[in-house]
Amino acid sequence: MIRLNDITSSLLGYHPEADVSLVEKAYVYSAKVHQGQVRLSGEPYLSHPLEVAHILTQMKMDVISVVAGLLHDTIEDTGAELSEIERLFGKETANIVDGVTKISKMKFSDSEERQAENMRKMILAMATDIRVIIVKLADRLHNMQTLGFQPPEKQRLIAKETLDIYAPLAGRMGIYWMKSTLQDLCLYYLEPEIYAKIKSDLAERKGDREKFIEEVKALLSQKLKEANINAAIKGRHKNLYSIYTKMKEQNLSPNQVYDILAFRVIVDSLKECYEVLGLIHSTWKPIPGRFKDYVSLPKANMYQSLHTSVIGPLGQRMEIQIRTWEMDKVAEEGIAAHWKYKEGLVASKTDEKQIKWLRQLLEWQKSLQDPKEFMETVRMDLFPDEVYVFTPKGEVKEFPKGATPVDFAYSIHSEVGNKCIGAKVNGRMVPLRYELKNGDTVEIITSNKHEPSKDWLEFVKTPRARTKIRQWIMKQERAQSIELGKEILEKSIEQARLNLPNILKNEQIAAVARDLSFHSTEDLLANLGFGKVSAKQIIARLKPSLGIEEQPHPGIVSKVVSRIKRKKSTHGIKVKGLDNMLVRFANCCHPLPGEHVVGFITRGRGVTIHKYNCRHILDAEPDRVVEVVWEPSDHDLYLAKLKVVTTDKKGILADISSIIAQNNANILQAQIQTTIDKKGVSLFTIEVENYKQLQTIMGAIKKIKNVLIVERA
Repeated sequence: MIRLNDITSSLLGYHPEADVSLVEKAYVYSAKVHQGQVRLSGEPYLSHPLEVAHILTQMKMDVISVVAGLLHDTIEDTGAELSEIERLFGKETANIVDGVTKISKMKFSDSEERQAENMRKMILAMATDIRVIIVKLADRLHNMQTLGFQPPEKQRLIAKETLDIYAPLAGRMGIYWMKSTLQDLCLYYLEPEIYAKIKSDLAERKGDREKFIEEVKALLSQKLKEANINAAIKGRHKNLYSIYTKMKEQNLSPNQVYDILAFRVIVDSLKECYEVLGLIHSTWKPIPGRFKDYVSLPKANMYQSLHTSVIGPLGQRMEIQIRTWEMDKVAEEGIAAHWKYKEGLVASKTDEKQIKWLRQLLEWQKSLQDPKEFMETVRMDLFPDEVYVFTPKGEVKEFPKGATPVDFAYSIHSEVGNKCIGAKVNGRMVPLRYELKNGDTVEIITSNKHEPSKDWLEFVKTPRARTKIRQWIMKQERAQSIELGKEILEKSIEQARLNLPNILKNEQIAAVARDLSFHSTEDLLANLGFGKVSAKQIIARLKPSLGIEEQPHPGIVSKVVSRIKRKKSTHGIKVKGLDNMLVRFANCCHPLPGEHVVGFITRGRGVTIHKYNCRHILDAEPDRVVEVVWEPSDHDLYLAKLKVVTTDKKGILADISSIIAQNNANILQAQIQTTIDKKGVSLFTIEVENYKQLQTIMGAIKKIKNVLIVERA
């Protein structure tokens, strides 16, 4: 078990002026509040915060981070108060502990909406103080190292969450050693058999591999010595998860994955990086398309290195990275190498660059309300595969793999994107769908008469482009809906023989808009154009304000009209990410509240709601399928069709009808026939409030004697 002395010694090793007394004070406090608590391993709970604090010293973090590591579980797992943490250890420490506590309570395995909301909270916590996520990563690393004491189901759950969220975060922050360690631990719990197989195969070839590594290092050392270049050379096999990824992508067994060896050459200067590259390429044959220059074009997290893959001495593929000592430090420590907090100092411009990506995420989390779209944006940013292109003036721009000239146009300005009609890449005209490649020089051609196309959403890759295009489309559709709604209302007012000039500025119509919970007359007209409200509803509310009384229509006609209105109600469904949409229910599957449903965007007819497993939706275009949720009211009724097969016995229909009535459902239609083998087949169309009510009815009918089958038709 790690001891306090291990932590303070490590801290003083890289920060001799560190206030060790604050660390000792945090240790005493943590030991006091965690007293009597035991981990699943049987060790005292204090062992965990000690391990976390030690990991933070291995990352060369500041005193505040180490103190927060010792205290990170005190709020969640003990009776400690945040105010007390702030009083004893300062506001900075309290804020980090509070941020880590909030992240620890998040569950990322729930619905997409919950996952998106939790990711938003995490981003906000990180933006407040990047040390929050660094402490959380250290906490997650130790929890993964001791995951074996958890039940199997929880092991898989935590490992999946780590692989989806925390390992990519570590990579995005440039802490690659932690990313690799977390990935390997996740593989151990998620794919134990494959993990064991890879490890076994690596162990079998360990002798040959180590001999090969030494031979390559010796040959490289000799070449570098002849060129008067001082360098450190390291050789290793790639982490198990990266070998597993190659196996999966190429459908190979572990012993068929050849490019598992990686070498690193660390030199004193930038000039020597390129000299070593030339020397390596003259010694071994480079593999085309496998060279990447992250020195002149650093990654977003400021990672710098030259990467090349070559055919080694025995015809074996191997990857070689070339970097300076400073670059190596950044590659090992990531954001932690730059984001150093010292008393009274503000983060420098270099520090700000380290978290530029985080600022972008913050901007997106404010503008992207749809959870699915937001999570798509986050995943795209956490799993980057960068392409670097140039503006005509030589400015470098970074995009995800697969980005197009439209993405480039929107990166310049939203107006340039909206008016983009074409693009030149390296002086030649290309389609707007063209996928940008490293080193391309891109020039955008615009026209004031041009507008964005919905089709662009099919191929743009950047969140900024996608968001701006959607915003423009929604704005245009709203304008068209307002115009259509105005036209419909004007005709209805004329038919009702009402005198209401200038609809947009009329106070009575504005009052009706407020009465129907709309912000303005324009909102009312837009919803009328979309089919969300009807002109009859508006006229009915206008007449009393004009002193006109509605004449009642009692009797059977009134009841039929009421029923039709209920059946055509669009209430009860909310379309995620889309407002003001006309909603109708599919006649093929008659979905009910409580059932798993999806929406299908139909051309000119709004969104049709289907059961998720409806045969018509399974073959539908994926881009037109949207998420929907039930928001039923007490007044909505829905159609359901029941098929009941019985023996042909007198009085059985009366029993079925009685059960439907007893459960407060109404029979709208019934079809009965008798088969040749004396079976009764009845089809009932009934009105119910939700799926639960229908299940209750079906369950009760099944209990009737001589009923053979009850199912949805």
